[in-house]
Amino acid sequence: MNEFTPDYNDILADVPTGILLGGSFRPASNGETFSVINPANDKHLVDVASATEDDARQALDEACAAQEQWAATPPRERSEILRKTFELIHRDADKLTRLQSLEMGRALPDSKAEVGYGAEFFRWFAEEAVRITGDYRISPNGSSRIVVVRQPVGPVLAITPWNFPLAMGTRKIAPALAAGCPIIIKPAAKTPLTMLYLGKLLLEAGVPAGVISVLPTGHSSNISALLDDDRLRKFTFTGSTEVGQMLAAKAAGTSMKVSLELGGNAPFVVHSDGDVDKAVDAVVAAKLRNGGQVCISPNRFIVHEDKAEAFVDGVVKRFEELKLGHGTDPATTLGPLALRSQQDIVRDLVDDAVERGAKVAFGGSIPDLGGELSDGYFFEPTVLTDVPRDANIIRDEIFGPVVAVTTFSDDEEALKQANDTIFGLAAYVFSENLTKALDAAERIESGMVAVNKGSLSDPSAPFGGVKQSGLGREGGFSGIDEFVEEKLISLEN
Repeated sequence: MNEFTPDYNDILADVPTGILLGGSFRPASNGETFSVINPANDKHLVDVASATEDDARQALDEACAAQEQWAATPPRERSEILRKTFELIHRDADKLTRLQSLEMGRALPDSKAEVGYGAEFFRWFAEEAVRITGDYRISPNGSSRIVVVRQPVGPVLAITPWNFPLAMGTRKIAPALAAGCPIIIKPAAKTPLTMLYLGKLLLEAGVPAGVISVLPTGHSSNISALLDDDRLRKFTFTGSTEVGQMLAAKAAGTSMKVSLELGGNAPFVVHSDGDVDKAVDAVVAAKLRNGGQVCISPNRFIVHEDKAEAFVDGVVKRFEELKLGHGTDPATTLGPLALRSQQDIVRDLVDDAVERGAKVAFGGSIPDLGGELSDGYFFEPTVLTDVPRDANIIRDEIFGPVVAVTTFSDDEEALKQANDTIFGLAAYVFSENLTKALDAAERIESGMVAVNKGSLSDPSAPFGGVKQSGLGREGGFSGIDEFVEEKLISLEN
């Protein structure tokens, strides 16, 4: 029995539970709240203010009022505020790490890594804020001078998911503020506490009232109602494909700028000349991160038949070493899933695969951990082999610690399997032949490909997908483009 008990009072101390509106934290306009639940034991943690549509409209009013002055704020001043936020996140890194593990359930090392990753967006875009370029040239016919300036697009609405409660917000907030845009952010109701604490740090860093609003709510439609307001000029969303496409269609009604990071179904291809040890290490880095609840997590393991046995044996050995428990327990290496519904989804996908002929090499069920953890949303780390191509787990995003292995004998067959999906967010390729690896990486229909490694995300690199995995890019040199518009000024020559 796991006897570790988190110190809730210590972790939750100084965490705001109101909405951030007008430069201060306050109750919702109707006084309504919703509960945040600990996924390790299904127990209540705290109640948080649930923003109303009136609150959202007020946030947009304030964003519009702040727009002109924030856009006119010198880029260096905006840059210094972002840099200060980066420093404050690192000052409070331990607090943010434990807070994420408490509300998300995941192990502390994952949360610590996200704090560092999320903070980097503020440092990166602090540097980009002072480097927003334009253009000046003479037209080809010599009749005019062409001046192109890049201006902030205007007020932004950002909706973020529950699986990365810090970083999914920072990679939207940082470029918006750097570009000179006020932003309204709605964190997921499952994990609002980290974003509320970040809002507190942003105020401390000097972000003016109205430039940042944080609106947690138990009723998402209260915030998405803003998409019918033509004063809102940018919508950025990370979440499920179905919801993102629905909201983007609504946003099209006012022709606002839209960027979407949606679902994934990442292939993980191990060629005949792939290094099995590298591939197994990458499974630990990419699949077990956040318990597999990651949009770029490998979903379909397509392994050459000559490497399959060694690959499966290696993964099973690593999975045997894992310790399940409270995310805030330093001894835990794999925490619970974030939601009861997610636990049900993973169980159903595994059961369906087994019913269709897949074999369980390790795990495969909901564990009984004893004590209060028996009510947690845990699922065993699982390895499935001989997974049939018609199993739901091949088509659907798993979002759990499950490795589903299929095999191939021909490289063209592997590529066909890799591209047999409506999604195209991330992919992983393992081959010690550089020519083969690059050829596969270029031909896989995906916005991002990792070669011989299990990590992809970098604030200095563009992040985004193709096909039904989204529109636009976040991070990198192009990340700020989502928050500016080009204006032509044509001058008489």
